[in-house]
Amino acid sequence: MNSAEASPVLVDVERGVALLTLNRPEHLNAYTAEMGALLSTAYRTCDEDDDVRAIVVTGAGRAFCAGADFSGGATPFDSRQHDATFSASPIDPPAFELRKPVIAALNGHAIGIGLTIALQADIRILAGDAKYGVVQVRRGVIPDCMAHWTLAHLTNLGVAAELLLTGRTFGGQEAVAYGIANRAVPAAQVLDAALEMARDIAVNVAPMSAALSKRLLWDSAIHGYTPRQVASLETQLHHRVMGTPDASEGVAAFVDRRSPRFSGSVAADWNALPEP
Repeated sequence: MNSAEASPVLVDVERGVALLTLNRPEHLNAYTAEMGALLSTAYRTCDEDDDVRAIVVTGAGRAFCAGADFSGGATPFDSRQHDATFSASPIDPPAFELRKPVIAALNGHAIGIGLTIALQADIRILAGDAKYGVVQVRRGVIPDCMAHWTLAHLTNLGVAAELLLTGRTFGGQEAVAYGIANRAVPAAQVLDAALEMARDIAVNVAPMSAALSKRLLWDSAIHGYTPRQVASLETQLHHRVMGTPDASEGVAAFVDRRSPRFSGSVAADWNALPEP
């Protein structure tokens, strides 16, 4: 899955990790509809590929994504009243609906849709000295990519309200303090840190275990499961994985002090989570 260098989204798979790169560095990776469509396609392709065990999303150059592209004259905020194809959530599926862990490596500024796309990832590592913001209310529109939901779940309602309703920008350390980011590091270290985490997942985590755990985590937030409902689902999912070759391999590798050789196929063996 290698993309041509001119593509707005580059895809490279190596050692179990898919690296997806927003690739319009001359425009600070400003978002376009083509970029959104290509990212969506890359997400779907990676999710069905057993050779991909973790996904890292980053930006080329010195920004992650500086927001919507205003360089072509007409803006993305022209009237959409009668456009049945318009969606405020153009990344489909969003990263949290994938079965693979998704790490957003925010190597630089992430503004507007650049940040709201990253908020859909499972884990965010960002540049401490870059600027971040859900600024859409300052452009006369409203936040997108389900940010009213993702922000409220990543942080608390008061912080989400402040960031969504003021549209102000903030730095990396503030993002970590709010719970929006997992880690802030120097910009030059962001991608390496994300790839290190992704490669650890690719080597040491059973793919089906990661897929089931991720779905239970996000579905619990989406559906508002109670602790007892989560306990019921954890039990049902344990029954699904106990006794499988990967469960035996995980224990054997631990006892032998070696890296596991997991063989399970998420693409072939996936079943949706049961009801709690």
